[in-house]
Amino acid sequence: MNNPNVKDVKIDILSDNWYTLKKATFGYKKADGSWETQEREAYDRGNGAGILLYNKDTKHIILTKQFRMPTYLNGNDDGMLIEVCAGLLDQDNPEDCIKRETEEETGYKVTNVTKVLEAYMSPGSVTEILYLFIAEYNKDMKVSEGGGHEDEQENIEVLEIPFSDAVEMIAKGEIVDAKTIMLLQYAQINNLMN
Repeated sequence: MNNPNVKDVKIDILSDNWYTLKKATFGYKKADGSWETQEREAYDRGNGAGILLYNKDTKHIILTKQFRMPTYLNGNDDGMLIEVCAGLLDQDNPEDCIKRETEEETGYKVTNVTKVLEAYMSPGSVTEILYLFIAEYNKDMKVSEGGGHEDEQENIEVLEIPFSDAVEMIAKGEIVDAKTIMLLQYAQINNLMN
Protein backbone atom coordinates (compact mmCIF):
# COMPACT_ATOMS: atom_id res chain seq x y z
CA MET A 1 0.00 0.00 0.00
CA ASN A 2 1.97 2.94 -1.34
CA ASN A 3 -0.56 5.72 -1.90
CA PRO A 4 0.75 8.98 -0.35
CA ASN A 5 -2.82 10.27 -0.23
CA VAL A 6 -3.89 7.57 2.24
CA LYS A 7 -2.73 7.40 5.86
CA ASP A 8 -3.57 5.89 9.24
CA VAL A 9 -5.59 2.95 7.96
CA LYS A 10 -7.47 1.18 10.77
CA ILE A 11 -9.29 -2.08 10.01
CA ASP A 12 -12.17 -3.47 12.08
CA ILE A 13 -13.74 -6.87 11.38
CA LEU A 14 -17.54 -6.48 11.23
CA SER A 15 -18.30 -10.08 10.31
CA ASP A 16 -16.25 -13.21 9.81
CA ASN A 17 -19.08 -15.61 9.09
CA TRP A 18 -19.29 -16.83 5.48
CA TYR A 19 -16.52 -14.49 4.31
CA THR A 20 -15.00 -11.41 5.95
CA LEU A 21 -16.59 -7.97 6.11
CA LYS A 22 -14.09 -5.28 7.09
CA LYS A 23 -14.54 -1.61 7.94
CA ALA A 24 -11.60 0.63 7.03
CA THR A 25 -11.22 4.06 8.64
CA PHE A 26 -8.46 6.16 7.10
CA GLY A 27 -7.19 9.63 6.29
CA TYR A 28 -7.52 10.71 2.67
CA LYS A 29 -5.75 13.76 1.19
CA LYS A 30 -8.10 15.77 -1.02
CA ALA A 31 -7.10 17.67 -4.17
CA ASP A 32 -6.84 20.94 -2.19
CA GLY A 33 -4.25 19.34 0.13
CA SER A 34 -6.49 19.03 3.17
CA TRP A 35 -7.08 15.71 4.91
CA GLU A 36 -10.43 14.13 5.71
CA THR A 37 -11.40 10.97 7.57
CA GLN A 38 -13.25 8.40 5.45
CA GLU A 39 -14.87 5.07 6.25
CA ARG A 40 -15.47 2.25 3.80
CA GLU A 41 -16.65 -1.33 4.14
CA ALA A 42 -15.06 -4.07 2.06
CA TYR A 43 -16.25 -7.63 1.67
CA ASP A 44 -13.36 -10.10 1.30
CA ARG A 45 -14.49 -13.38 -0.23
CA GLY A 46 -11.19 -14.29 -1.84
CA ASN A 47 -10.27 -14.22 -5.51
CA GLY A 48 -11.89 -16.39 -8.16
CA ALA A 49 -11.69 -17.70 -11.70
CA GLY A 50 -14.19 -18.22 -14.50
CA ILE A 51 -14.04 -19.98 -17.87
CA LEU A 52 -15.88 -20.05 -21.18
CA LEU A 53 -15.83 -23.53 -22.72
CA TYR A 54 -16.37 -23.44 -26.48
CA ASN A 55 -16.49 -25.92 -29.33
CA LYS A 56 -15.44 -24.49 -32.70
CA ASP A 57 -16.81 -27.45 -34.64
CA THR A 58 -20.34 -27.42 -33.24
CA LYS A 59 -20.39 -23.66 -32.45
CA HIS A 60 -21.67 -24.48 -28.95
CA ILE A 61 -20.59 -23.32 -25.50
CA ILE A 62 -21.02 -24.68 -22.00
CA LEU A 63 -22.74 -22.52 -19.38
CA THR A 64 -24.16 -23.26 -15.96
CA LYS A 65 -27.45 -22.37 -14.30
CA GLN A 66 -27.90 -22.16 -10.56
CA PHE A 67 -29.72 -20.36 -7.76
CA ARG A 68 -27.95 -17.20 -6.54
CA MET A 69 -29.46 -15.79 -3.34
CA PRO A 70 -28.00 -12.25 -3.69
CA THR A 71 -29.72 -11.87 -7.08
CA TYR A 72 -32.96 -13.17 -5.59
CA LEU A 73 -32.75 -10.57 -2.83
CA ASN A 74 -32.16 -7.89 -5.47
CA GLY A 75 -35.19 -8.59 -7.66
CA ASN A 76 -34.27 -11.64 -9.76
CA ASP A 77 -37.69 -13.32 -9.57
CA ASP A 78 -36.54 -16.92 -9.29
CA GLY A 79 -32.92 -16.29 -8.29
CA MET A 80 -31.61 -18.47 -11.13
CA LEU A 81 -28.58 -17.19 -13.01
CA ILE A 82 -26.95 -18.41 -16.23
CA GLU A 83 -23.19 -18.14 -15.94
CA VAL A 84 -19.86 -19.43 -17.15
CA CYS A 85 -18.30 -22.01 -14.87
CA ALA A 86 -16.52 -20.24 -11.98
CA GLY A 87 -15.26 -20.68 -8.45
CA LEU A 88 -13.07 -19.35 -5.68
CA LEU A 89 -9.33 -20.04 -5.83
CA ASP A 90 -9.27 -21.83 -2.43
CA GLN A 91 -5.47 -21.51 -2.12
CA ASP A 92 -4.92 -22.69 -5.74
CA ASN A 93 -3.41 -20.64 -8.51
CA PRO A 94 -6.07 -19.42 -10.98
CA GLU A 95 -5.27 -22.00 -13.69
CA ASP A 96 -5.43 -25.00 -11.34
CA CYS A 97 -8.60 -23.62 -9.78
CA ILE A 98 -10.45 -23.25 -13.05
CA LYS A 99 -9.46 -26.72 -14.23
CA ARG A 100 -10.80 -28.17 -10.97
CA GLU A 101 -14.00 -26.10 -11.10
CA THR A 102 -14.60 -27.01 -14.74
CA GLU A 103 -14.55 -30.71 -13.97
CA GLU A 104 -16.66 -30.35 -10.79
CA GLU A 105 -19.31 -28.08 -12.28
CA THR A 106 -19.53 -29.09 -15.95
CA GLY A 107 -18.13 -32.63 -16.02
CA TYR A 108 -15.53 -31.71 -18.65
CA LYS A 109 -11.84 -32.31 -17.96
CA VAL A 110 -9.81 -29.62 -19.71
CA THR A 111 -6.03 -29.48 -19.76
CA ASN A 112 -5.32 -26.45 -21.95
CA VAL A 113 -6.77 -23.19 -20.69
CA THR A 114 -5.90 -19.67 -21.83
CA LYS A 115 -6.12 -16.68 -19.49
CA VAL A 116 -7.69 -13.76 -21.34
CA LEU A 117 -8.09 -11.12 -18.62
CA GLU A 118 -8.48 -10.34 -14.96
CA ALA A 119 -10.80 -7.79 -13.42
CA TYR A 120 -12.16 -6.40 -10.18
CA MET A 121 -15.87 -7.21 -10.38
CA SER A 122 -17.26 -4.73 -7.85
CA PRO A 123 -14.34 -2.59 -6.63
CA GLY A 124 -16.49 -0.22 -4.58
CA SER A 125 -17.25 -2.88 -2.00
CA VAL A 126 -15.69 -6.28 -2.83
CA THR A 127 -11.96 -7.10 -2.83
CA GLU A 128 -12.26 -9.99 -5.33
CA ILE A 129 -10.17 -10.19 -8.48
CA LEU A 130 -11.61 -12.59 -11.06
CA TYR A 131 -9.25 -14.36 -13.47
CA LEU A 132 -11.05 -15.21 -16.73
CA PHE A 133 -10.13 -18.07 -19.06
CA ILE A 134 -11.26 -19.76 -22.26
CA ALA A 135 -10.79 -23.37 -23.34
CA GLU A 136 -11.96 -25.57 -26.19
CA TYR A 137 -13.97 -28.65 -25.31
CA ASN A 138 -15.32 -31.68 -27.12
CA LYS A 139 -17.47 -34.68 -26.16
CA ASP A 140 -14.39 -36.84 -25.52
CA MET A 141 -13.49 -34.59 -22.56
CA LYS A 142 -16.72 -35.41 -20.73
CA VAL A 143 -15.83 -37.41 -17.59
CA SER A 144 -18.97 -36.91 -15.46
CA GLU A 145 -22.35 -35.18 -15.40
CA GLY A 146 -20.95 -32.22 -13.44
CA GLY A 147 -23.34 -30.27 -11.26
CA GLY A 148 -20.89 -29.32 -8.52
CA HIS A 149 -20.06 -30.96 -5.23
CA GLU A 150 -23.10 -32.12 -3.29
CA ASP A 151 -21.49 -31.05 0.01
CA GLU A 152 -21.15 -27.49 -1.36
CA GLN A 153 -24.92 -27.30 -2.04
CA GLU A 154 -24.35 -26.04 -5.59
CA ASN A 155 -27.10 -27.88 -7.55
CA ILE A 156 -25.73 -26.73 -10.90
CA GLU A 157 -27.47 -27.40 -14.20
CA VAL A 158 -25.07 -27.74 -17.13
CA LEU A 159 -26.22 -26.05 -20.36
CA GLU A 160 -24.77 -26.70 -23.81
CA ILE A 161 -26.11 -24.03 -26.14
CA PRO A 162 -25.25 -22.47 -29.49
CA PHE A 163 -22.89 -19.53 -29.14
CA SER A 164 -25.20 -17.34 -31.24
CA ASP A 165 -28.10 -18.07 -28.85
CA ALA A 166 -25.97 -17.02 -25.87
CA VAL A 167 -25.14 -13.69 -27.53
CA GLU A 168 -28.86 -13.12 -28.16
CA MET A 169 -29.58 -13.99 -24.52
CA ILE A 170 -27.47 -11.01 -23.44
CA ALA A 171 -29.56 -8.65 -25.56
CA LYS A 172 -32.78 -10.19 -24.21
CA GLY A 173 -31.65 -9.81 -20.60
CA GLU A 174 -31.54 -13.58 -20.05
CA ILE A 175 -27.79 -13.52 -19.34
CA VAL A 176 -27.04 -10.75 -16.85
CA ASP A 177 -23.89 -12.05 -15.13
CA ALA A 178 -20.92 -9.74 -15.73
CA LYS A 179 -18.19 -12.38 -16.07
CA THR A 180 -20.31 -14.32 -18.54
CA ILE A 181 -21.05 -11.24 -20.63
CA MET A 182 -17.36 -10.31 -20.62
CA LEU A 183 -16.26 -13.75 -21.82
CA LEU A 184 -19.00 -14.02 -24.46
CA GLN A 185 -18.08 -10.59 -25.79
CA TYR A 186 -14.39 -11.55 -25.74
CA ALA A 187 -15.26 -14.62 -27.83
CA GLN A 188 -17.31 -12.52 -30.22
CA ILE A 189 -14.69 -9.76 -30.64
CA ASN A 190 -11.90 -12.31 -31.17
CA ASN A 191 -13.91 -14.50 -33.57
CA LEU A 192 -13.37 -17.67 -31.50
CA MET A 193 -16.19 -19.46 -33.28
CA ASN A 194 -14.85 -18.86 -36.79
